[in-house]
Amino acid sequence: MTTPQLTKNQSLVFDVLEKAEGPLSAYTILDKLRDHGFRAPLQVYRALEKLLEYGVVHRLESINSFVACAHPGDDCHSHGIVAFAICESCGQVMEFHDHEVDHRLMAWVRGQKFKPEKTTIEIRGLCEACAA
Repeated sequence: MTTPQLTKNQSLVFDVLEKAEGPLSAYTILDKLRDHGFRAPLQVYRALEKLLEYGVVHRLESINSFVACAHPGDDCHSHGIVAFAICESCGQVMEFHDHEVDHRLMAWVRGQKFKPEKTTIEIRGLCEACAA
């Protein structure tokens, strides 16, 4: 999938996430973009909705925050389930994909005749630096 041309608001939201050192909530994004004319959370949420659809941004469910995709040039949706390791101490987020995990989960889903609509894998703990 080729990422469509982003609107001004989508580009601004994506740039904030891309430059962020960790995940950001929608309200933090709004605060960072007030000087660019953003006034309402709905402006941020609309942009995030499209960026999620395009696969260039991910939502971290457990902390209700967003991160830019670690590999936006690839089609995030085509390489299966994306997982995240989230450091409880420093907030670092590592995005990863493992084909073996993907295949095992999909085999289970097929075996259960379950129709998944959304899959989120988040591992919370301490990164190497914080664990030391």
